[in-house]
This record gives sequence, C-alpha cells and structure tokens, in this order.
Amino acid sequence: MLVRDRIEGLITAALRQAQADGELPAQPAADPAAVVVERPQKPEHGDYASNVALRMAKRLGAPPMEIASAIASRVKEPGLIASATVARPGFVNLALEPTWLRSQVDQIRAAGDSFGRVHTGGCRRVQVEFVSVNPTGPLHIGHARGAVIGSGLAAILEAAGYQVDREYYVNDAGSQMDLFARSIYSRYMQGLGRDVPVPADGYRGEYVDDVAKEIATEHGDRFGDMDAEPAIARMRQLGLEKMLGAIRDDLDSVRVSMDVWFSETSLYDDGSYETVRKMLKDRGLLSRRDGALWFTSTALGEDKDNVVERSSGEPTYFASDIAYHYDKFVRRGFDSVVDVWGADHQGHIPRMKAVVSALDIDPARLEFMITQMVKLKRGTEAVKVSKRSGELITLREFVDEVGADACRFFFLSRSPDSQMEFDIELAKRESSDNPVYYVQYAHARISGILRLAGERGIEFADGDSSLLRHESELALIRKILELPELVDLMAARLEPHHLPHYAGELATAFHWFYQQCRVVSSEPAAEETTKARLKLVEASRIALARCLALMGVDAPERM
Repeated sequence: MLVRDRIEGLITAALRQAQADGELPAQPAADPAAVVVERPQKPEHGDYASNVALRMAKRLGAPPMEIASAIASRVKEPGLIASATVARPGFVNLALEPTWLRSQVDQIRAAGDSFGRVHTGGCRRVQVEFVSVNPTGPLHIGHARGAVIGSGLAAILEAAGYQVDREYYVNDAGSQMDLFARSIYSRYMQGLGRDVPVPADGYRGEYVDDVAKEIATEHGDRFGDMDAEPAIARMRQLGLEKMLGAIRDDLDSVRVSMDVWFSETSLYDDGSYETVRKMLKDRGLLSRRDGALWFTSTALGEDKDNVVERSSGEPTYFASDIAYHYDKFVRRGFDSVVDVWGADHQGHIPRMKAVVSALDIDPARLEFMITQMVKLKRGTEAVKVSKRSGELITLREFVDEVGADACRFFFLSRSPDSQMEFDIELAKRESSDNPVYYVQYAHARISGILRLAGERGIEFADGDSSLLRHESELALIRKILELPELVDLMAARLEPHHLPHYAGELATAFHWFYQQCRVVSSEPAAEETTKARLKLVEASRIALARCLALMGVDAPERM
C-alpha cells in the first residue's frame, strides 16, 4: 500500500474516533472520499497535509481548526508518524518518523528495478492508440510529440499495474490512399518516359519520387505495360508497405515501438463496419438525407449530426472510427482506451463519446489526450519549418540533430494540451541549463561514486542506514519515496509530464546531498558512514534510472 493511502486511512479513522468520542458531531458519518492527502510544497509543513477539516466543516457544522485539532490528536501510528500538527485555516500536517525514512533505503535497494511500480491498475487492459498518421507521407515534429507522449504514457500505465497495448491505426482505406497510389504511379510512369501527370490534388513531395524510384529499381518496367487500374492497385500496396516501413524506422529513431499495427481496411473486410451500421440503424440512429447516410448525433444531445456514408456510398473516416472503437471495446475487450490525437481532431471527441454510448459502451472508458502544435526555435530565433529554408521538418531530421534523449525528455516535460516551444540549441547544450543533461549527469555522477567504491573494494551491503541523519540525506530519501505515488497519480490523471520535472528535482536533491556529505572517505573513523551513504547513493541510482527508463531516456554511467 502507498504511504499516502495509509495516511488517508489513519485520518479517516481519527475523524471517526473523534465522532465516536463526542468531540465532533456524530452525523454525518466520516466520508473517506473527503479525505485527500497531498505533499505540501514547503518542507516545514511536513511530509503530508490534508484539508479534510475544511472539506467537512460545513457538513459537521464545526470550525475547521476544531475539526483539524480533533483529528491531529488521534492520528497515531508508532514507527511511521512522528507528529501531526494543525495549521490555519484548518490543515492537518503530518511528519514521517526519521527512523522509518532511513529504513526505506534498504527497501528501495531490495526493490531494485521494480521500485516505483504500483498495483492500482489491477492488471486491467488498456489500449493506447497514438501517432496513427496517414501512411501517405513521412512523420514530422508534430507527430514526434504525440509519439513520445503516447509511448511515455504507456510506460507509466504499465508501471501502475495495467496491461497495455500500444497501437498504430493504419488509415489504409479511403480516397487519400487512392490519391497517394495514383501519385506514385504518375511518378513511376514519368520515370519510364511516359507522360502521366500527377493528379491535380495529388501528393507532390520528394518522398513520392523516392518511393516511385524504389519501385522502379525493384520491379523494373513491369507495371508500365499493365492497364492503369491494376498497376495503380499494385502501387497502392507497394507504396503502403514502403511508407509503413519508413514510419517504423522513424519511430524507432525516437524509441517508440508498437504492439499492434491495425488496418482500417480490415474493419470492412471482417464485417465490423456492417455490424455497427446495423446496430445503429436498428436503434434509429441512422437517417438518409441528401443522398448521404447520417448518424443522428443530435438525438443524443450533440449539436449536429455527422455523415457516416457519403452520397457516393463511400464510408467516411467517422464510419471507420465507429467500427474501430467497437472492435476495441467489444471484439478485443479492452477495459479502457486512450486515444492520443492532434489538436486538429479535438472537435471529434464529442461525437466519439456519443457513438460509443450508442453502442452501449460506457463513454467514461474512452479517454483522449490532445497534443498541441510544436514551435521550433534556436535560442531566441524562431525556426521556419520548411524544406526550402533548409530547416528541420521530418521527425528523422529532428532526432538526428537533437538526439532521441533530448527529444523525448523535452516533449514529455510539457502538458500535451499546451502549446510548446522547442529550443533546439538548449536541447543540444551540454550544461546544467539543459534539463536532460542535468538529470543524466546526476546518474553518471552516481555511477561514478559506485564505481569508485568498487575499485576500492568497499562492500556496503551491511551498511547501517540509521547513520543517515544529515538534513540533505533525509531530504534525498523523502524525494526518492515520492516516485511510487507519482506513478499512481500520472496513471490516474494521464499526465506523464510530471515525470521529467520529478527527475530534475531528484537530481537536485542528490546534488545537494553530494555537496553536503562526503560519500567515500578513506578515514577509518568514517568507514561505517561511508557504507551507509553508499547505500543511499545506490537507492538514488535505482530511482533515477527508473525515471529515465520510464521516459525512454538513456541512463549514462559516464559523461
């Protein structure tokens, strides 16, 4: 059980005891939901604080300070709670027993790489679908942000005890793929000296030429003498394979991997779309107007209806999304689904919530993360994201310049729904100004200390953690112990952006300890202190390495 949860239980029990003792009104009964425990921002306020007295004051008809005093006097757990005090206007502040804090160093070391794992997920199945860019072009830096955030969230959910599937939804059906295939065919035929113009609204990027040239190199002119439509169909298949290969390689460069690559076309081939179409029709939620088929979202409280099939009979992207989410929840049985979408899809959220509800799926099981745009700058100068300017545009070019570590750390450090400026020069800087360098340097310093201990033959497994009494030592232990609760919070709120900030705070706590306390000493009188501090250093390495691993960032041993 998390320490936070233990303390919430102690406060609830104390409140109930105060009511039973007649010091507080017996009604209404203590509500555990009203007991919220948080870590105060100022260390002088203790390790934990609760505003339960403020939340219960109106219901109990008693002053907050009176309620807080009654609770504080009854919060007791020998060996864990050192003190419970009251602060205006009605907070209960709790300090942990230093002896208990010191004992946790060995617990952290024993946990090793599993430190920070919690079990709140209960092995429930979660699908995180992210990136899912149309396979008609390369990934760019905007896609990179969603890729990193999605993979970071998936890692955190796994650490919180969920079974996670990482999925890329391949939009391989519809008019855009047809247009992409025709664009490749035109370039292919032009390479053979044939006058086949690119469609007016076709794809014209250099990558289309590259794909056409690859096909020509691998297959020669075999498609040149075929009828156009069969040849275009082959271009569609080959172009899709090549673009997905390129997308996989791009994602690999930023350490993102998928468990499933799900084909949109399969939803029509396996009858999923027909199934949901019939369900909605039987429930009177489809109507035909102006030749098109509409999902009558307004009947479910939405502002407008949405087209499911165009007048041509071609299903829309929304039609595919309906079948896709039916497949996620019903056919594959995920307990919950998180869709990581770009800002341009934000307006689609209400209709998706409405349609899953129409399919008898609790819409609370479908959650969304929206990633905003990224602006690049070099120091104070804005970067125009343009091929002609010679600046970065593709994910691969971006990662090649700043590195995967900086890319992942920086993208994870901001809430996805906030606009972001990415300073390329800062990301490349090897100094404490660069947050990823600062955190990695802390890990390298820790590794260096442990390496030195090994070179000197210092065995510290029998070290006595009770000797850790300096303020900086206890502050470092406290900071390390925040990680499990942070994992729980990030998973519950879908907020991976807290992790880089915590990693920076942990690095700062370690650097302060290192400045205040000499770790490896050659003086015989300091032998036992050296062993105790080496234990704390190893615990710090475990926690910092876990942070870096969850972020998908390297943990260097030398820098």
